[in-house]
Amino acid sequence: MRAEKQFIGNEYLGRLNASPFFIIVDYRGLTVGHFTELRKRLKKAGGEIHVVKNSIFRIVAKEAGVSDLKGSLAGQLAVVTGQRDISATAKVIKTFQAEFDKPKARFGYLNNQRLETADLVALADLPSIEVLRSKLLGVLKAPAGQLVRLLNTPATQLTRVLQARVEKG
Repeated sequence: MRAEKQFIGNEYLGRLNASPFFIIVDYRGLTVGHFTELRKRLKKAGGEIHVVKNSIFRIVAKEAGVSDLKGSLAGQLAVVTGQRDISATAKVIKTFQAEFDKPKARFGYLNNQRLETADLVALADLPSIEVLRSKLLGVLKAPAGQLVRLLNTPATQLTRVLQARVEKG
């Protein structure tokens, strides 16, 4: 590989190794303005998108331990990577695609496990990590609250009986 391609390949490899996931999207027909808007939205979700040359990306993916791309790198492709939540990133892509009918998510990888388009849509439909954490916290707190109410019930009943006795006589 030439020095320029080697430099670009090393940059891609660094991005892939730093990210727990990547999503391949077909950006064909996307205008520069739309591409810029997509970049802004992905940045808010902790992701970034980069146009890649398929032949270089195939080599880099092999170096990163993702060898079963199954010849699926064809056409105008871009790679979406991120440091945070794949669900939030997939949600941005799904929302953007619903608005502009582009880009088309092809496939992705999460911790070296291949995700097809249906899997990416399912991830996009998940609630955010903050919502899931709050639901989990609510589930964990519910038994403790119930226990407190259960322990307070006899004392409350005794208080009511004593109050009724005082009012009666």
